[in-house]
Amino acid sequence: MIEVRGLVKRFEGRAVSRNAVDGIDLDVPEGKLVTLLGPSGCGKTTTLRLIAGLERPDAGRISIGGKLVCAPGEGVYVGVHHRPIGVVFQSYAVWPHMTAIENVMFPLRSGQKRLPRAEARRRAMEALDMVGLADLADRPAPALSGGQQQRISLARALTREPEVLLLDEPLSNLDAGLRDRVRDEIRGVQQRLGITTVFVTHDQDEALAVSDEVIVMDRGRIVERGAAQEIYAWPREEFTARFMGISNSLPGTVLSRDANTVEIDLVQGRLSCLPTGKLSEGSSVNVFLRPESLVLSRKDPSGRGWKGTVEFSIYHGDCWDYHVRVGDTLLRSRMYREKIGLAHGDPVYVVPEEATAIAIPVNTDGDASGAGASLSGATAKGAGDIG
Repeated sequence: MIEVRGLVKRFEGRAVSRNAVDGIDLDVPEGKLVTLLGPSGCGKTTTLRLIAGLERPDAGRISIGGKLVCAPGEGVYVGVHHRPIGVVFQSYAVWPHMTAIENVMFPLRSGQKRLPRAEARRRAMEALDMVGLADLADRPAPALSGGQQQRISLARALTREPEVLLLDEPLSNLDAGLRDRVRDEIRGVQQRLGITTVFVTHDQDEALAVSDEVIVMDRGRIVERGAAQEIYAWPREEFTARFMGISNSLPGTVLSRDANTVEIDLVQGRLSCLPTGKLSEGSSVNVFLRPESLVLSRKDPSGRGWKGTVEFSIYHGDCWDYHVRVGDTLLRSRMYREKIGLAHGDPVYVVPEEATAIAIPVNTDGDASGAGASLSGATAKGAGDIG
């Protein structure tokens, strides 16, 4: 549905000479929701604005629904109002002097292709019903909550019956409770309509919750892409692993490798891991372990545990987060089915779940553009009771 090739965008006058979007290629399949995820300044919003036609690229090609909409090298540029898109921005852009339905009707009653009022109202009511606000159609905009105003913005984008929906950080101005509700509403509408959607966010939880596919970006380039569960559980790049919140990173050296595993020498001991990229004997790696992949135990019947001491703990209601000192390293463990909490100074053994440990080559050149080999055969597991 959306095809981008060799896209480049430069902004003049910046202190650092670097392309905001640096030659990226991406495809968004029809009916799927693809998220552009990355830190501020990574190029994700610029990419979305280029797809929308709100910015003009310096190079590259953009096609939507098989139609070329932008190719500066060929003199092709289709304006934003002539692209089959609906856009929802970070700011609600809801007019305070209008009611909810008047806001939604506005794009249908303005411009050259304005609809008769009765038809515009009918389509606006359909859009309001999609986002669960039909009963608030005649409410003044200032009387709507932040979450309701954002859903008004979504309904307005849907009234044109676009082929593509573009969402630029649509939840960032909402508090936590509203953010989850509006996020679920967006995903529900997208799946009911089967509308091709590009969602931009810097929030990992949002990306994982709504996406069919996640594209991780940094410094104007695509670092890696994959299904949400793959990006979360089996990142192939060090940047992705760190950005996705894998808080335990241990430096090590490759001892040996076979087709499915790699044996790593760590300060804490040997560990069998899932390999990524080109790893050979003697290679330097970082081993990444999620907190839920470190099981804590008061005993070590397996003989595989790393002896440590609890520094402090945080209770979240459904789990405990423990920070455990193992030698000179502070590790974080998350326990979901623990019966009795541990206290500061308690001795424990940390047992890593090798099936979820990932060895990633140390990035020595700082280039975030490469992607390593894919992983297979891994199954994420939750931590068990403390024994």
